Amino acid sequence: MPLLSDKIASQVRDVFNANLQQPVELLYFGRQQDCDYCDDNRQLLEEVTALHPTLHLITYDLDANADVARQYGIADAPATVIAARDEAQDGTASVHDYGIRLLGIPSGHEFGTLIQDLIVVSGRDSGLEPATRAFLSNLQKPIHLQVFVTPT
Repeated sequence: MPLLSDKIASQVRDVFNANLQQPVELLYFGRQQDCDYCDDNRQLLEEVTALHPTLHLITYDLDANADVARQYGIADAPATVIAARDEAQDGTASVHDYGIRLLGIPSGHEFGTLIQDLIVVSGRDSGLEPATRAFLSNLQKPIHLQVFVTPT
C-alpha cells in the first residue's frame, strides 16, 4: 500500500517538474532488525524518487555496509544522505556530499523538509546571501549543526 496518496504524489511531482534542475542522489541507510521505521522510510524514499527522473536512490544496510556508513558519518538507522549526483558523458556518476542528513523518517512536517532539501541540492545553490557565504568561508574550525524535531 502506498504511503503517498495520489493527490500528494501529484502535487510533489508538479513541484519537482517546476523546480528540480540537476540530478540528486539519495543514499538511504536502513537495518534489517531493531529499526521501527526503516521499512516505511525506504518505501517513502522509493515513492518520492519515482516521481522524477533526476532523483536516484541507493539503499544500504547499516550493518552490511558499515564502511559506507562510516564514510558518510552515519551511525544509526534510518538515515538518508541527500547529495548531488554528477553524471559524466561516459555514463559514470559521482556523488558530491553537501553534508545534508535526515535521521529518522521524514514524515509529517519533515516531509516538506525532504522535498525542499531535494530542490536545494538539485539547484546546487544554498540560497545564502553573499555576506553569509563570506562569513562561513572564514570559519576556521568545522561546525556540527543539528536540528531536532519531535513527531507530533
